[in-house]
Amino acid sequence: MKTSIPPLVGAGSAAPAHKPLHGWPVLRLGFRPFYLVAAVLACLAVPLWVAVMLGAITLNMTVQPMLWHAHEMLLGFATGVIVGFLLTAVKAWTGLQTPRGAALGALALLWLAARLAAWVAPYPVYAALDVVLLPIVAVIMLRVLLRGGNKRNLPLVGILFALSLANLLFHLSVMGWVAIAPTSALYAALGLIVMVECVMAGRVIPAFTMSVNPGVKITVPQWLERSALASTAVGLALWVFAPAGWATFAALAAAAALQLARMLHWQSLVTRTRPILWILHLSYAWIPVGLALLALAQPGWVAVSLGVHALAVGATGGLIIGMVTRTARGHTGRPLQASRAEVLAYVLVMAAAVLRVLVPLVAPQWYSHALVCAATAWTIAFVIYLVMYVPWLTSTRLDGKDG
Repeated sequence: MKTSIPPLVGAGSAAPAHKPLHGWPVLRLGFRPFYLVAAVLACLAVPLWVAVMLGAITLNMTVQPMLWHAHEMLLGFATGVIVGFLLTAVKAWTGLQTPRGAALGALALLWLAARLAAWVAPYPVYAALDVVLLPIVAVIMLRVLLRGGNKRNLPLVGILFALSLANLLFHLSVMGWVAIAPTSALYAALGLIVMVECVMAGRVIPAFTMSVNPGVKITVPQWLERSALASTAVGLALWVFAPAGWATFAALAAAAALQLARMLHWQSLVTRTRPILWILHLSYAWIPVGLALLALAQPGWVAVSLGVHALAVGATGGLIIGMVTRTARGHTGRPLQASRAEVLAYVLVMAAAVLRVLVPLVAPQWYSHALVCAATAWTIAFVIYLVMYVPWLTSTRLDGKDG
């Protein structure tokens, strides 16, 4: 499906009437500031972390660099994109206004302040700034959905509150105030993000696919939909909260199989000539891969980090680069057709996932080289995004509409 762009107004034609636009374009809808700041973080944080991991530089921080890296990619980068997406989607779902102007700017500045506080402020200040944003956004979503009578999407509010709790527990753990491992809170956050992806992708990927392929009908049996989501939730919960063992292995393996069966109904091959669609299908395929790798990690057959990065880089990173291009094109009045530069960004993110997950799996002796190449591919992908989209996200829609 392509977004139609109005023809240029000629000397003898009347311009379409639109309400006067007010305020900076970058603060007119949630996706604009949050996609920008999240992409900047993606460009900076990953190469910085790899340089630290390989001993090229040393960071002077109040939190361990590994914990900072994992936290910022999940609860900084990924949740920043999720916040921008949801603040935009809720307006579309309900027709009601979400934060814009100064209110939206304050939310974006709060996100940014937390990222900077990790470097320049005492840890409690960083923690306090970081835990505030998600509950605020959850309350905003809840109020708008209830006012609009949109009960279908209320579970997403619950997931946001759960993400807020995982984030709080992470910081309390780092400060020694609760007796849990910080990594457990991060794994919980990853599991919740994956569940958001499973719910939203199950709605939009088949719909997007059918909309541009007349005659294609995608129908997933309800029992399979529910079983895939339920088994994934159970498997990830056991992974986070239960000791490694065969019960968790079985739950994760079942979830992987059901997610794959779900995908087989999506007719992914029909999207092979449409990059803006196949990136979503290909990225989602990393979810059954990641679940399967986490299952194999239970008896110690593979490293847990392989499953974690399959979900975090392949699934989350891939779905993000796909959605921040597609939704930003649509909401800035541009055609839903990826350019060569965007296709290159898609390929680079998928290459980063392969280099980070599959190369260490089959050739662990190449781990360091693969890590550097993965970080380079990831960074270039998001640099491409910024070069293309900064002008678009900071200017008025092509069709002159608000948003």
